Amino acid sequence: MPYVANARMYSVNPAAASAWKVLFGWLARESHVDLRAIDHAFPLPLAELWTRADLACGFMCGFPYALAAVRPQPVAAPVPAGAPVPGKPVYATRLVVRADSRFYSLEDTFGGRLGYTVEDSHSGYNALRHHLLPYHSARGGRLYRESVGPLFTPRRVIEALLAGDIDVGPLDSYALGLMLHHEPDLAARIRIVATTDPAPIPFLVAAPDCPVETVSALQAALATFADAPACADLRDRLCLEAFAPVDTEDYELMIRWDAEARAAEYGEPG
Repeated sequence: MPYVANARMYSVNPAAASAWKVLFGWLARESHVDLRAIDHAFPLPLAELWTRADLACGFMCGFPYALAAVRPQPVAAPVPAGAPVPGKPVYATRLVVRADSRFYSLEDTFGGRLGYTVEDSHSGYNALRHHLLPYHSARGGRLYRESVGPLFTPRRVIEALLAGDIDVGPLDSYALGLMLHHEPDLAARIRIVATTDPAPIPFLVAAPDCPVETVSALQAALATFADAPACADLRDRLCLEAFAPVDTEDYELMIRWDAEARAAEYGEPG
């Protein structure tokens, strides 16, 4: 049967989206899996993608994965070039302001407007809240006069920031790296004022009932990505070093961070 693939989470601009479709074409040929890239752009819910019975290769954030009652099958995790821990499938959240703002540290943004993506996002909500928790505890209350969200995607965080609708917002470090690679002019318009602790990165998943032999074929092909001559250009276009096996126990970190915030009665970041 045909299976579908999607990289919406990291299709941050047309150039990146095009590169992911090329990668899925390569993956289909190398794995001999009938794999077809599909579009599933915002405002379509990501949850609809993750519950498709024909999903064989789609990015899923580790936080909703860890929370899921029925979990998809892990396929592989990307290893970004310039990952917070070199050579590992990890990422972080960059807290970003406009370059022309008066904010040069995270503390400078307190009292302003904080953006967030969506409640079941790790980078745009859970990691953000974890990073702010010590400040929240020390001050005994809210840090920002307004929390703006859900903004849903890194692109919409950037748009809100540049439009002046928020003063600071969270960006998945790998998504931001892709944006800056393909949109170098963006670097002059934003400034990073803080970075969260690293965490295991969103990874490719397949439907729970996807045949084991199909998943294994995809994993075997992705394991060759780092050294495949045919993927040299893709490694540059996708800012990727490799794909790594997924250790699902690593993602329990996200549940711990969520529990810590809830224990401190810190709900929506702000």
